[in-house]
This record gives sequence, structure tokens and C-alpha cells, in this order.
Amino acid sequence: MLLAIDMGNTNIEVGLMDGEQLISSDRIATDLRKTETEYAVLLHTIFEIRGIDPAMISGSIISSVVPPLTYIIREAVKRVTKTAPLVVGPGIRTGLKIRIDNPKELGADLVVGSVAAIELYGPPVIVIDMGTATTLCAIGADSSYLGGILMPGINLSMNALADGTSQLPRIALEAPKKVIGSNTVTAIQSGMIFGQASLLDGMSDRIEEECGYPMQIVATGGLAKIVVPHMKRKVILDSELMIKGLRIIYEKNR
Repeated sequence: MLLAIDMGNTNIEVGLMDGEQLISSDRIATDLRKTETEYAVLLHTIFEIRGIDPAMISGSIISSVVPPLTYIIREAVKRVTKTAPLVVGPGIRTGLKIRIDNPKELGADLVVGSVAAIELYGPPVIVIDMGTATTLCAIGADSSYLGGILMPGINLSMNALADGTSQLPRIALEAPKKVIGSNTVTAIQSGMIFGQASLLDGMSDRIEEECGYPMQIVATGGLAKIVVPHMKRKVILDSELMIKGLRIIYEKNR
């Protein structure tokens, strides 16, 4: 069984896979204050809840965009599973052709999502990941990574709106019944949900225009399930894309 960990700025996804089958997926909060022992306890608790004996874990892999926590999580995994985790980064075989100015700048999360989208859905494809930040990755017809788009995620935008104004409240993130808000709360909800959906539709159109051919769209991330249903473009929603991508990369490096 493979332990696959995708560490983001807000959440850490902990996935267990048996071959190509996803056994479980859990999220814990990313916390820079936690120690190796505390993360080891959290991992052990997840295994206990899921009825998984850590001895069943034969391999592990980590993708991280939080460098200060990478070593801590790696050591916690070693302690609990007795495996040496593979960490996605320079020197790891991914099979992804990266055609940007400095390939070393490309984040591990973008690499993993792109590898998964190519393998599972085929190129050309646009990969949308909606987490702390919202990213769009353009994968060309030849399976090469052409570049991407980076913008603040919905929660960052909502927090900035609440912190930067005197009267606008923090609200529940859900779609209102109408685009035209009839009060402050529904007006903000419309801007956040429908606005983000329209932005992603429009940017996807622009990527296609620039590439010169139609592309399918795959979306993942904790907030994708809230926004994707309101996009006009046809989008494949795959909440476990990152865990699947980690399995693919692990297999390439066995």
C-alpha cells in the first residue's frame, strides 16, 4: 500500500492507495508550529481510524509547497511507516516536458497535477487547482508543460475583502440563488462564486486561443467542487487528482 501526501499551504491531503485504487483520503491542517512527533500522532490516528496497520505501507511519497514542513513531515512518515518517502523535486523522474523559462521554478503541486492529467485524461488539457491560490496549467498537444496562471484563491480574496474594509463581513462560502445580490452577503457570494467561475471560463478560452486548438479542462482542489458546477465550460472534476498523480510519479521512480 502506498502513502501519498500532498502538502499545501492550508491543508495536507493524506491518501492511501492500493495499486490504482484509492483506499482513503483525509485532510489535516497545515501548521508550521507542529512538531515531527505531533504530525506522527496525526498520521497514526488516521491509520487507526481507517483500520490500517502502518506495517501495510510499503512505500510513501510527498509533494510539498511548504519547504519548512517538508523535512518534518518526511521524518514523521519515516517514524510511523518505517519507509523512506520519495519527495517530488529536482532529480525525480516525472516524464513531464517543462517548457518554461526556468523549469526549477515549477512547484511540485503543479508538476503532480500535470502528470496526473496527462496520464488519466490525455493532452491537450488545462489543469485547474483551487486551493489557497488558484492555478491554471496549460499542457500542450505534445504533453509538454507550456506555462500557467496564478491568482489568489477564493478564501484569500474573501479575507482580503473583510480585512481591507470597515463594513463588509466574513461570510459562508456558498452560491447564492441569483447573480444579482439583493443584500451584502449574497452580493459577496455572487462575486466570489460566480465571479471565479466566469474568470476560469474566460481564462480557459484565452489559453485555447493562444494555443490554437481546443483543450479539455480538469479541475481539482478543495474549492473546485463549489465553483466548477457554475462554470459554463465542460470541466472534469477530480478531487483526488493530486493523490493519483503522486502514485504515477512513485511508479515512475520505483
